[in-house]
This record gives sequence, structure tokens and C-alpha cells, in this order.
Amino acid sequence: MVDITKLRNIGIIAHIDAGKTTVSERILYYTGKTYKMGEVHEGTTVMDYLEEEQRRGITITAAATSCPWADHQINLIDTPGHIDFTAEVERSLRILDGAVVVFDASEGVQAQSETVWRQGRKYQLPCICFVNKMDKTGADFEMCVESIRTKLEANPLVLQLPIGAEDSFTGVIDLVLMKALYYDVDVMGARYRLEAIPEEYSAKAAKYRAAMLEQIAEYDDQLLDRFVHDGPIDQDMIERAIRKGTIACKFNPILVGAALKNTGIQRLLDAVVAYLPSPLDKPAMVAHKPDDKKAKDVKLDCDPQGPVVALAFKIVSDPHGDLTYLRIYRGTVRPGIRLLNPNRQVRENITRIFQMHADERIAMEQAGAGEIVAVVGPKETLTGDTLCDPRHPLVLPSISFPHTVITMSIEPKSASDRLRLSEALRALRREDPSFEYHGDPETGQTVISGMGELHLEVLCGKLVKEWKVAVRVGKPRVAYREAITTSARAEGRFVRQTGGRGQYGHVVLELEPLLSEDRGWADGMEFEAAVQSGAVPKEFFPAVERGAAEALKRGVLGGYPVMGVRVRLVDGSFHTVDSSDLAFEQAAQIAVEKGLKDAGPVLLEPVMRVQVETPEAYLGAVQANLLARRGTIVDCQVRGKIRLIDAKVPLAEMFGYSSHLRGITAGRGTFTMEPLCYQRVPDTVAQQVLA
Repeated sequence: MVDITKLRNIGIIAHIDAGKTTVSERILYYTGKTYKMGEVHEGTTVMDYLEEEQRRGITITAAATSCPWADHQINLIDTPGHIDFTAEVERSLRILDGAVVVFDASEGVQAQSETVWRQGRKYQLPCICFVNKMDKTGADFEMCVESIRTKLEANPLVLQLPIGAEDSFTGVIDLVLMKALYYDVDVMGARYRLEAIPEEYSAKAAKYRAAMLEQIAEYDDQLLDRFVHDGPIDQDMIERAIRKGTIACKFNPILVGAALKNTGIQRLLDAVVAYLPSPLDKPAMVAHKPDDKKAKDVKLDCDPQGPVVALAFKIVSDPHGDLTYLRIYRGTVRPGIRLLNPNRQVRENITRIFQMHADERIAMEQAGAGEIVAVVGPKETLTGDTLCDPRHPLVLPSISFPHTVITMSIEPKSASDRLRLSEALRALRREDPSFEYHGDPETGQTVISGMGELHLEVLCGKLVKEWKVAVRVGKPRVAYREAITTSARAEGRFVRQTGGRGQYGHVVLELEPLLSEDRGWADGMEFEAAVQSGAVPKEFFPAVERGAAEALKRGVLGGYPVMGVRVRLVDGSFHTVDSSDLAFEQAAQIAVEKGLKDAGPVLLEPVMRVQVETPEAYLGAVQANLLARRGTIVDCQVRGKIRLIDAKVPLAEMFGYSSHLRGITAGRGTFTMEPLCYQRVPDTVAQQVLA
């Protein structure tokens, strides 16, 4: 097994088109994992191995690989940059120990940069920043660093400076080595030479070096003493201090290069090894016992000898056996082992273990704590489930995914396609937790939901190409939600007598709005049992919770799912013989349906954060059009002759916006959007939606 101290589990994350996959391909080449550089524009990348990825030139699914560098093993996951596939980023960051965030030097922080940064912060991931594309027209290193500081509220630690920019970009000044690095184009950047810093850059390099030392001095006593007394400071002291501060998320090292021109990657790899944590450097993952969420958390030491605890973070359907990707937090997994899934209360066999290289499998005899692997065998396990030693059952925190924002109807073209469609949708849902589907009882159609038009388009393409299902799809529609605005109390009673044993369940529930920190409606439902004197026995609490959750899947206004509700069980009654889980589930559904009607139900719609780039001449027309779409202008920034508009716009108003924007900007405007929140639909609009 690998030495855990020399293991680095990292992700490459970025806004779309920042050069993230190109960085990953250079990493594979320089570490000797591949012998030919894959190129996004040629459709020859290793990490974007799906036909759809190569055709579109974007990453759709997170791809994992492992490569050696400086006597270390780097487990790398290349994630999508498009907002429609943000669930792939979410589940990847959940199980990683660090990340490299790639920025376009001409753009700085972009919309999806902010999204992935927030996701990384949620999991307290130490991050290195790589300012890429210094050879691109408009590249501006200082602007990019400042945008990291201001937009991300980060603390950038500049470790490198570019020599030139755009066409004149020729190399990198390394402030740790205090040398200039020039990459040899004859061997595609595989070698670089160290030279003295050019005279015209010496003052700037000295200034940035002094600022760097001041930032890191407090993280190493020996360095601090020498910094204060102007003593000699060696490379080991500097790297030790940078590592300590980076792992503590006190600052983010900034490196620079141009991946497409094969510049800057080796020192980026050195930084990954030197500054990002091993699994042993991270705080211990915590778990809890399956039947007692209130029990004291159990800290999991990263110990290969302990009882197994692992998290399933990705499922990939495969005709030769579905692959379940695992992050092992404790213990050692071997072929033939039998593990408990406490989330599903089933036992799963592990028949084979693989180290993955994109879509290639390398068989392993065992995998230990800290490693990321794929296994064959589990049948019932889903993304976010725990697999553990049956003698020591524990449950890890699961993975949360954003609500879907867009829906469309889908139906098979023939009766023979109907059965295959059902099977295919189940498989797609198992693979992709951000995809949902259900039958519409009014139309008889199947309705699919996802994170955006591209997301659903890609999934429909899978149905045709991989599952050979011919389908007709409807136009995209908004995925509305419902919520409540006031508290309500309701009673539900389910009584059935059929001659033998009957059914009896009786509950009194209180419903109240559940708000998030920003005072909007929170995700999902929160259940609380507050009954007195055993009015409802404890063993029926889970049934009441399930019944309430089921009722909230269909609201009272338009049948849309209800979000942001706290359900409190306050009273009820039971029968010693006739009460059952089924009866209490039904009673809870009846109570919730009644309560929703009395709790001021309202319609909610997804609101998108929209960023538009337009030449200054079209600024007025673009802003007016956004306002006409019920949008709110949040900010407008100047970037040379370009204006960057930040706005909030309901998704319902954004269909067809791409072609409209091209029309009002003579084809020169571009935009990106990402889900921001759900907010109440104005009454006049709600009447039209619900009509």
C-alpha cells in the first residue's frame, strides 16, 4: 500500500474554458502517466474520454487518475467547469484533501470560479491557485490576483510572477527559488532551465519576495527569527511555512503559467506535493452510529489497520458491473470482503478493486485508508452512502446536492422503447444524483428534471447512444417549488377495519416555515418529535417522518415539491394491536396535506445569477433587456472596453436569452448563469403559472 504521508488527493477545479483539462493533460504527460499530450481542441484528451465530452470540448463527468511525482502519489480528479454539472464538482470536493483552482489570466474570477470556491470552502479544502493562459490576449496577472482577493475574499500568497504577458510571455519568476524559469519548447516544456532574474524584473521580484516572507513568517519560528533579524532564509524554511499556512487555509499560494504552451506545470506539481495536505494532515473525518444521530461523533483516524469505513461518492453504470467509487477513511478493502451499507441496511460484496485512469482500470489487491478507488460488487449502494465493517457500523455525513431547476417531458417513441426507458432512467438516476424523474399523473408522461438545458440534453443523448432508446422530448420548463409562509396545526387520522387486524394511526402535526441563514426558504424538511407522555410510541416516529416527507413531494397549489418546512409531531394516539408503520405514514400524509392549505402556501421559482460581458456600446440595451426579464442589476464593472454585468434573473425569463443577446450586441455579447436561490413568484405571474 502507498505511504499515506506521500499521498495527495486533489481536484482540478475552474470556470469553464479556464484551461483546467489542459492543465490535467500536462500533469499526466510530465508525470509519465501518458506519452502523448491530449488536446481539448483536437478531441484527444485522456481525462475527457466520453464521446460527448470530446465532441463538445467540455468536461461533463469528473474523471479520476493517479500519477507519480517526486516520490509521491497524486490522486487527481478533473472536474467539470460548466454549471450544469456542478453536482460532479460537489461530490468530488467532498472526498478530496486539497484542490488546484485554475483561473484564466485575461478574465480573473468568473461566475463558476466563485461557485467552485464556495464549494471548496464548505469542505475547508486548502487550495492552490494557478493563473493560466498568460499567453492569451488581455492576460493581466495583477488584475487576476486582485480579483481573487476581492471577489473570493481570499488571501493570495504570490509565489511566482510572469515574465511578460500575451505574446511576450516567456517564462516565470519563482519567488521561493529567486530564479527565472524558462521552459524548453523543443521538448514540449518537459525541461526548464533556471537563470538569474532579468534585471528589469529584479526590483519587482524583491518587493514581492519581501511581501511573501512577511505573510508566511508567523508560521515558522526559525523563519520568523531570521526575517526579523535579516538573517539568511533557506528554501526549506519557506516551504515549511507555506505548507503550514496553506493546510490551515490561512492563505492560497498563487502560481502562474500557460498550460497550452507547456509552461509552469512542473512547479505546480512541486507545489501540490510541498504545500497541499496528505490524508494524515487533515482533521479526522467524523461519523456517527447508524441508529443514534445524537450520539457522540466518532473520529476516524486514517488507519489502514482499523475497521473499514468508506464513502461511496460516484456510481458509473457498466455492462460488466457497475463501478462504485470509494474514498476509504479507515481500514483496508480487499476483494472478497463483505461490507455493511447502514444507509440501506444491506450487505454488499466487494469483488474487485481498481485504481482508475480515466476510463481505464488497473486491478489492485487491496486499498487502504486515504486512498480513492473504484470497486465492483455493490448493488444497492448509492452516492453518499457509507460502506463499513458490519461489526463496527458507522455512518459518514452524506453529500448534499442542489435542487433541480429545469424540467421537460419525455416519452418513448414505441411500446418496445417503454421498458428500456424505465430501466435507463433508473440507471441514470443512480449515476447522477442531480437528475430526477417522475410520472405526471395528469398527462401520463414522464417528466425529467436537471440542472440546466445542457444537462438534460446530455442525458437525453445518453438514452439514445448508450441505451438505444428512441424518445420524444418536450420543451424545457421551470422546476417550480412551493413553500409556506405561516405556521399551521393539523390532525391526521387513518383508521381501517377489514374484519381481521385493522389499521390505526393518529397524529397532530405543527408545520412552520424553515428559513436559511439568508432568510430564504431552506432546502428540504426538518422533522422534530415533541409528543408528551408516549401519545405516539417512539418506534412510529420514522414512519411519521416518512409520511410527512412523502406528502411534501406534492404541494397544494400546483403539485410542485414543497421546500423549507419544519414538521413537528406534537400529539396523537395509537392502538396496541392495530397501529402500524403504514397507518402512521398515512396519518402523517393526511395531516401535512391539511396543514399546507392553512399555512399560507406560495409558489417559488429558481433565480439565476447571470453574468453578461458586452462591449460598452451595447451596455444600455443589455441592461434594459435584463430589467425587462424581471431581473435585478447587482453590479457593473469595467474591464477595458468590455462591461461585465452581474444580475439576478428568474430562470423562467432566461429561455432563448443566448440568441437574443447575440441579436442586441451584434454577436459580441456572452453570458454565463448559475442557480442562485429560490424566491417567491409575484402574484400576477403565479396566477399565470397556476392557471
